[in-house]
Amino acid sequence: MTTEDLIATYGPLAILIGAAFEGQTAVVIGGALSRENIIPLWVVFTTGALGSGVLDHLLFVLGRSFRQTGFVQKTIARPTFARALGMIERYPNSFILGFRFFYGLRAAGPVALGISSVSSWRFGVLNALGSCIWSAIFVALGYLFGALAMTFLERFAPDKSPIIFVVAGVLAIGVLAVWRWRARRRRPLDPT
Repeated sequence: MTTEDLIATYGPLAILIGAAFEGQTAVVIGGALSRENIIPLWVVFTTGALGSGVLDHLLFVLGRSFRQTGFVQKTIARPTFARALGMIERYPNSFILGFRFFYGLRAAGPVALGISSVSSWRFGVLNALGSCIWSAIFVALGYLFGALAMTFLERFAPDKSPIIFVVAGVLAIGVLAVWRWRARRRRPLDPT
């Protein structure tokens, strides 16, 4: 099995998981892989939207039904949580469509929506639409700018450009994950 076959087989699962837990990096890489005809464009879009939408819905349910859990209480204690609640009160529909585009609101946003008075039905519909918009934008960015990256890689490593691109993408996701983990560990605990 070639590297491209492995990527074509397991890439959609990686994009799904990456979209859920790491965010746009996995979807952008998926868009670039789609440009190289390794993974179909519709598969990248669908897995990106599902990964984002399903996780956000689970976080909404946590906020709605499990308010006393440690995760929800930690999320409520974040400074971004109060900002999210204020935005939800003023612009509930816009917030649901757009929270995934703002750093710091990725987890706090859906939990805050779960705690708010926004109905489950309203959240479900707008979350699905917002996930599709989010996925389409980042897949398109990967598709458009992936061509530039591939041209650069092909110039310096003509026989190994897809492999190098995937390795660079995996490293980028790993570095972002470690950076976020370390940033969370360094945050002082809220005394309240």
